[in-house]
Amino acid sequence: MNYKIINGSVEFGAETILEQINIEIKEKEKIAIIGRNGAGKSTLLKAIVNNEMLTSGSGDEKFNIIKEGKPTIGYLKQMELEDDSISMIDEILKVYKPIIDLENKINNLLVQMQDNTSEELAGEYSKLMDRFEFLDGYTYKKEYETAINKFGFSAEDKNKKISEFSGGQRAKIAFIKLILSKPDILLLDEPTNHLDITTIEWLEQYLKNYPRAVVIVSHDRMFLDKIVSKVYEIEYGEMIKYSGNYTFYENEKKINYERQLKDYEYQQKEIKRLNDIVVRFKYKPTKAKMAMSKLKQIERMVRVEEPNKYDLTTFKTNFSIDKQSGKDVIYAKDLKIGYDSPIQSISFNLYRGQKMAVIGENGIGKSTLLKTLIGNVKKLGGEFEFGHNVQVGYFDQQMALLDSEKTVLEDFSEAFPSYTTTELRSSLAAFMFYGEDVFKKISMLSGGEKVRLQLCKILKKGPNLLILDEPTNHMDIVGKESLELLLKEYNGTILFVSHDRFFVNKIADSLLIFKKGNVTAFDGTYSQYEEKLNEAENTNFANIDNNDIKKGKQKNISNTYLMQKEKNRALTRIKKLERDIEALEGELAQKNDELTNQNVYSDYEKLTRIEQEIEELNEKINQNMQEWEELQNFLN
Repeated sequence: MNYKIINGSVEFGAETILEQINIEIKEKEKIAIIGRNGAGKSTLLKAIVNNEMLTSGSGDEKFNIIKEGKPTIGYLKQMELEDDSISMIDEILKVYKPIIDLENKINNLLVQMQDNTSEELAGEYSKLMDRFEFLDGYTYKKEYETAINKFGFSAEDKNKKISEFSGGQRAKIAFIKLILSKPDILLLDEPTNHLDITTIEWLEQYLKNYPRAVVIVSHDRMFLDKIVSKVYEIEYGEMIKYSGNYTFYENEKKINYERQLKDYEYQQKEIKRLNDIVVRFKYKPTKAKMAMSKLKQIERMVRVEEPNKYDLTTFKTNFSIDKQSGKDVIYAKDLKIGYDSPIQSISFNLYRGQKMAVIGENGIGKSTLLKTLIGNVKKLGGEFEFGHNVQVGYFDQQMALLDSEKTVLEDFSEAFPSYTTTELRSSLAAFMFYGEDVFKKISMLSGGEKVRLQLCKILKKGPNLLILDEPTNHMDIVGKESLELLLKEYNGTILFVSHDRFFVNKIADSLLIFKKGNVTAFDGTYSQYEEKLNEAENTNFANIDNNDIKKGKQKNISNTYLMQKEKNRALTRIKKLERDIEALEGELAQKNDELTNQNVYSDYEKLTRIEQEIEELNEKINQNMQEWEELQNFLN
């Protein structure tokens, strides 16, 4: 299977959304489409589905669309739930109609074979069973049961009618149908939105092992890092390809920019030098020939284009806290939270300067804790108190997304009536509201812009404790990176809820981990927490006496359980090896690029050193690949 768009563009009326679309999707590839909000990422997905949107682009190549193998394309926006009156399980089972029909044929054939043992029926049965196995007939029930469970639905939910579910739940059901239908090209637009960490991790593993191609638009950087092997960035209406995961893209983009800028500046200096010679000598008879040769030398040059500047407009960190709090910021002991009845009992301490993330599944009390602390929800038992001089700034998604016919400037000035217009506009500019932006009505702002406005209002008041509920929702990657920088430099205390693991890992120095009926604190980053989980799993496995396994002794643990634990351990190691291989290949690509640098290939010592490093990297990659293959053989 191969799908390719060459030099396409998308226009709406007189406006060109994408000028040069060049994308290739091969079988089993995992591809990310990234870019700022409004860059055209979702438009590109729609154009992949509906080629009528495409026209010839501004590039040199001839516009063309190539489809080899007649690929089926699955896109969530097209996945409809047609009948509200049927149950969720019946809706999902539509995906498996060919398998279920085949299963019914096999069962009918088995009934016939009880009275008829002819070779003809036996042959037909054998063919049907081969087909059944090819379609994964033995595992489809486990597959959809796992997906239903991981997306947060209970066993009772399966028999509910579609009409009984909320809009968000119906979107999840459509998503389940889409991924289980296994199209040749699976198009996903922000698939992790509104999913908790547990579901995201399951989806990550599912997509990584998905046997066909996946194209993902997402602002979840850790999600992309763990899945994709190719990144297309949309910037200034054009697409640039990077062969690697998100981290590789980030590094490579910086290297490419700096290299092109250096080459461009060097060439401009050389052109100026040659032009100066031409201007100086072109009217001197004895030097005119030399001057003309320099002019021709300029004309023959292959011009290096000035690289586009990074599109990295960010928040400014010109906000400071009004006054310092005491050392103890929040004290909670056996705090019971919930609405009609307690859903969690929580004990924790938060100290000045600490940045604590609240993580866990949806619907088990994370946002309820924040609402209880700020007084929007009454506590149901236990105790909590704020420390000395604590001033709270609270951010809530629902509050941020309220519509209003006021302009940005009017809304902001109401919060700070004593400020001059200059002071107001200066504060808004720090959160990327420039020029005419301040006269936009709030109802016309994007979700990310509304979030920025609320954060600006909160931080301008100078709180020393920020309580934030999902602050990165609706933000693009650059917006998230800007907020990360701001919060890292903020010298107050932060307690925040987020499902964005990359964001959590960047900001939090401690975690409050919510599970059903249990909340625990962890002193460390999210990466350290993941490492502890992996160590615990491996330690539990190592405590089992392998000699007893070989002798067939069970020691109260079944061999099936042991085999599954061994497979889990192998899968964990495979993930680590894949991350290491990707990182090593990124280093290798950089080293190979260095070999083309004039400063390197003209310096024997540098050249020898880099060639030695390339050899060592290749050796490490080969060793990791060998171990990876051995583990894959074990799993198969």
